[in-house]
Amino acid sequence: MDKRVLLPTDYSRNALNALRYAMQLYKDVECDFYVLNAFQVSGYTLDSMMVPEPGERLYETAKKDSRVKMERLMKMIKLYPENPKHRFHSISTFNSIVEAINHVIAAKDIDIVIMGTKGLTESRARIFGTNTVAVMERIKECPVIAVPVDYSFSTPKEILFPTDYKTDYKKQEIGHLIEIAKLHDSKINVVHIDKDKDGKLSKSEEANKQLLQDILNGSDYEMHFVPGVKVSKGINLFMENKPCDMIAFLNRKHWFFGSMLSNPLVKEIGYDPTIPILELNDN
Repeated sequence: MDKRVLLPTDYSRNALNALRYAMQLYKDVECDFYVLNAFQVSGYTLDSMMVPEPGERLYETAKKDSRVKMERLMKMIKLYPENPKHRFHSISTFNSIVEAINHVIAAKDIDIVIMGTKGLTESRARIFGTNTVAVMERIKECPVIAVPVDYSFSTPKEILFPTDYKTDYKKQEIGHLIEIAKLHDSKINVVHIDKDKDGKLSKSEEANKQLLQDILNGSDYEMHFVPGVKVSKGINLFMENKPCDMIAFLNRKHWFFGSMLSNPLVKEIGYDPTIPILELNDN
């Protein structure tokens, strides 16, 4: 399988770490990596009526700064051990990060976006930076992996996939999770977290559970049940007993992941992401 991977960067240490993670995650896969910097112009917002034009001093200064840093980054990439399966392409553009990502996804037929959890200007108190939250909430065309600050690559042998069985599943949206699991011989740990202690499923929930099992058939997976706790507590309890290398969420508009991102993450689910998060989209 050939992959087209989009790597947004603000040239921060976290962004570079996410780039290295992507190279390791797909080290055995033919990949085209598109390194994207969406630059801004100081004092302007894309929503304002005053947008700097190409040729204007501030625009050209920001453009030059972006391209100089991109050239430096591409030279740095060449210092890493060469992988003949990997090809790198650079894109520097004046735009918001979300609009730039959407444009490149469409233009380059991107399969997955991999980025850091925060950038240059994010405070240490924030687990996810504002750009990462915006990308995860608004990019619907492909999955997004968020890589924590200073995370050192570890083969994702155990993947946590929490669910409540409230909605049905589609092969297409779960397919990216299955693909990564098969690539690394990973086990997918499906964890049903239920605030009620009995764990009884309604007919529709039972049907959704069976559908998920049908989709996962042929993969290495295991079903788990964590009773009597909220999602936040259930995730932490499971991770304490069975450490995982990646956590995958299906981003339903009405499910907990969307609301989780809209609020401070650590308060909403009490989960400090020390491992990469794979966000799967509701197609």
